[in-house]
Amino acid sequence: MANRLAGATSPYLLQHALNPVDWWEWGPEAFAEAKRRDTPILLSVGYAACHWCHVMAHESFEDPATAAVMNEHFVCIKVDREERPDVDAVYMNALQAMSGHGGWPLTAFCTPDGAPFHTGTYFPPQPRHGMPSFPQLCLAIAQAWQEQREHAEDVGRRVREALDRRLPAASEGAVTAERLTEVVGGVLARVDRTHGGFGDAPKFPPSTTLEHLLRHAARTGRSDVLGVVSHTCEAMARGGMYDQLAGGFARYSVDRAWVVPHFEKMLYDNALLLTAYLHWWRLTGEPLGERVARETADFLLRELRTPEGGFAASLDADSVEGEGAFAVWTPAQLDEVLGPDDGRWAARLLGVTPEGTFEHGASVLQRHAEPDEEPRWQRVRAGLLAHRLTRPQPGRDDKVVSSWNGLAIRALAEAGVLLAEPRYLAAAEDAATLLLRLHLDGGRLRRASRDGVGGAPAGVLADHADVGAALLTLYQVTGSARWLAPAERLLDVVLDHFDDGDGGFFDTADDAEVLMHRPQDPTDTPAPSGWASAADALLTYAALTGSARHRQAAEAALGVPLGLAGTHPSAVGWALAVAEAVLDGPREVAVVGVPDDDRTALLHRAALASAAPGCVVAMGAPGAEPAVPLLDGRRLLDGAPAAYVCRSFTCSLPTTSVTALEEQLRS
Repeated sequence: MANRLAGATSPYLLQHALNPVDWWEWGPEAFAEAKRRDTPILLSVGYAACHWCHVMAHESFEDPATAAVMNEHFVCIKVDREERPDVDAVYMNALQAMSGHGGWPLTAFCTPDGAPFHTGTYFPPQPRHGMPSFPQLCLAIAQAWQEQREHAEDVGRRVREALDRRLPAASEGAVTAERLTEVVGGVLARVDRTHGGFGDAPKFPPSTTLEHLLRHAARTGRSDVLGVVSHTCEAMARGGMYDQLAGGFARYSVDRAWVVPHFEKMLYDNALLLTAYLHWWRLTGEPLGERVARETADFLLRELRTPEGGFAASLDADSVEGEGAFAVWTPAQLDEVLGPDDGRWAARLLGVTPEGTFEHGASVLQRHAEPDEEPRWQRVRAGLLAHRLTRPQPGRDDKVVSSWNGLAIRALAEAGVLLAEPRYLAAAEDAATLLLRLHLDGGRLRRASRDGVGGAPAGVLADHADVGAALLTLYQVTGSARWLAPAERLLDVVLDHFDDGDGGFFDTADDAEVLMHRPQDPTDTPAPSGWASAADALLTYAALTGSARHRQAAEAALGVPLGLAGTHPSAVGWALAVAEAVLDGPREVAVVGVPDDDRTALLHRAALASAAPGCVVAMGAPGAEPAVPLLDGRRLLDGAPAAYVCRSFTCSLPTTSVTALEEQLRS
């Protein structure tokens, strides 16, 4: 018999709808029930692509005996962290404060008003490795609540106080070249010179740091910084974390050498890595960068696009045959699908060995060199991919998350122009249209939708900032003013409802649901922080419009991230990328000409192809009502389309030459 989650819109919650646990969705009704029963809350937070969330669900939440213990002693609340990032942030901060580590599934035992007094992650069904079983833990917590309630309530009170402590101090003074050079030195000190990337296993793709380093290399010409980016991008693309058959990246590598991935694929990772490889190729001309960008964009359109035109949140790591089973191969399987000659050739190319690199003698596909026969590779790749599709497939979480779709729109819009693939740009416009039609409600964004139905949770800072930035990108690549007004309104929401009054931002609006603690985090997760995304969008809008209010807000928002950059530079990569843009200007390009004139198109593309950090581009017809002040007063030059480049309140002479424009943008 289904529980209350049967009416949820989240695919993750629906996965638990047939559990014998008497689950509640997060909301006032659940807290009222806990107070009525005078029992603690058992809060479980996870997401659809989380492997250990599935394991704990199968072992404990589907077990009637364990469920009976949970139902008797607790009000049990299940949360999809992707649908409620605000709730997740609060309790993840509590978990980290109490234990020194984090992760999912997140398990928290709370007072009836939501204050956590015991937290953890995965708990096994039987005692294991010094851990109590989950039923033992539940019974011990229930007993403590009955016999030591004052202590539990005191712990909850102290956790609240710890979470309410102020953020680190902001860095003093303006962004300077010397400061950013010093910060880059701190980033380079953590480079894995052997395998690429940063730090030890597990290794996550350092997407925001790559964008920061690419912008720094473009601004300074430092070959050592660009070399770190190139080494990391090549290592990730040739290893097992990149899907050599279908394109797209898994969430992270369990080892230092990028061999064995955690197989789930997240929309935000692939949107950010599409941007990183596109920008790497734009700066270096590296063919691998172009190939991976194209294959990743194709993956997004083929496997994550929803019927409504948005992009799904994730693909699972697991199928019915186990984690990663759909994606690994043995030499015998290659021979069976391809025949012995092509099978042996593919095994050498893709690193498939008798010993295997994964479980049960199977290997994750890698590609450490380009094939010596490209047509043969394309035939082999198509054959293996077709066979892989006959295997049991992983599940797809098909909710459309506003902020992650914003990242995808931005990446695909750029890729559509730079790679001359109109279908990428068309997909970006379709997704943006969906967000504005379905997610926008009373001037605010909803967090997510599914099957064309908007979800109830309100959008957080990252939703408004990332979608605002995406709409500004669409304006720049299309010249269509229809994207500007909604971008401006979303940034007004950011400034009016998320501002903290001290130069930074809260993650939730001032009129959002009141939680135990109002979350505020300037650091990146695998995706950019809402704080940094807001600074990014505000700076772009200021460059297009000349708005001092938006410029001042963008620069003020960099203070706290720059304060953190001395000790944790990789945690604020997106903010540092914005700082590089501030230091470079950013450069502002106005292209004036009839849009269907090939000369206008060439100037426009040359401007968009600039690697100058944060470069903004406006395009419009001569004499037309300007969409943005950047176009105001710009005219043709001797009757020909022209480009005007400005930087730090100084403008270069207008030019009709693509070559001259490229030189102005490089200087």
